[in-house]
Amino acid sequence: MEPVGVAGNPGATTVLPSAVAGTAAAPVTGIASSPPPSAARALFARGQEIVRTALSNQRPWAEMVDRSAFAKPESLNEATGRIRKNLSYFRINYGILMFAVLALSLVVNPSSIFVLALVLAGWTYLYVVRKEALIVFGRTFTEREVLLSMTGISIVVIIFSGVASLLLTAGVIGCALIAAHGAFKVPDDLFLDDQEASGGFLSFLGPATASAVPVAVSRV
Repeated sequence: MEPVGVAGNPGATTVLPSAVAGTAAAPVTGIASSPPPSAARALFARGQEIVRTALSNQRPWAEMVDRSAFAKPESLNEATGRIRKNLSYFRINYGILMFAVLALSLVVNPSSIFVLALVLAGWTYLYVVRKEALIVFGRTFTEREVLLSMTGISIVVIIFSGVASLLLTAGVIGCALIAAHGAFKVPDDLFLDDQEASGGFLSFLGPATASAVPVAVSRV
């Protein structure tokens, strides 16, 4: 830089702007941007909300297993009507029962637990732990590609490891237990909200309403 004397003060110097012309700031590189929230992440959050809502709406288990409320149905139509009404009333409890049957089937088959643990670990890493874009062998994968790839890998692993047939068998057993309970449980003095009575077995998946009017369920 070339010093230039200042008028009125020969000893003072200043720097011409042209001396620093052409100097540019170094570009900032190497900062990876986080991927935008994906549909799968939103789905996981929605699932957690559904589980909390479902557990808070389950019926008392003592009411479900009250022996004085069991009786043999007199006809197939009566059994079908009981199952339909009990499904609406005990749907959360039946869901927990089904989950317990599936869990028990996995406990007695430790190898299946190991396979599912690996699949669950993969999903957990990709959609809970991971905060940046997925890069494999120098290629950056989009969120759509990650979701499709992980879904395909999970299906293949579950089918060829025998876990699918195990879960299918457990599901059939769970459905049989639910149908038997629903057919023999007399739905006297059971009360449903309007939304619950019209929403069906999975009505808790939808948004809750502000008010509800109790509706009595009469015996078939």
